[in-house]
Amino acid sequence: MPATIVFDLVTPERLLKSEPVEMVVVPGTEGDMGVLPGHSLLIGMVRPGEIVIFENGKPSERIFVAGGFVDIAPERCTVLTEEAIPLTEIPRPEAEARLARAREALSDAATDAAKAEAERRVHVAETLLARAP
Repeated sequence: MPATIVFDLVTPERLLKSEPVEMVVVPGTEGDMGVLPGHSLLIGMVRPGEIVIFENGKPSERIFVAGGFVDIAPERCTVLTEEAIPLTEIPRPEAEARLARAREALSDAATDAAKAEAERRVHVAETLLARAP
């Protein structure tokens, strides 16, 4: 069995990351998923949260994702997400402003669909702020 698994992180704009890693932990809707080489096939949903990439048995990188989908195979883990930001690049004031804008949009929502989208945006912004340095 190989010692690494290829991790791909994809947004609508571009492929952000494609590299072999020892392990990656993905925030699934049913709980965090640790993905190692040889993992069983799985397609699942990703909740807003933090992807953790491991090298040499330790976390080497942390990336905030706004939710999405994960496709896992024995040799590859692909996360498709609307937004991904390395945790080291999240300015706290920007995260606070984003949450304020999302809450304002929620209070202004006039339809059920607009309210549901605004609630999702509030949840993403709260999760982002909780991880901001």
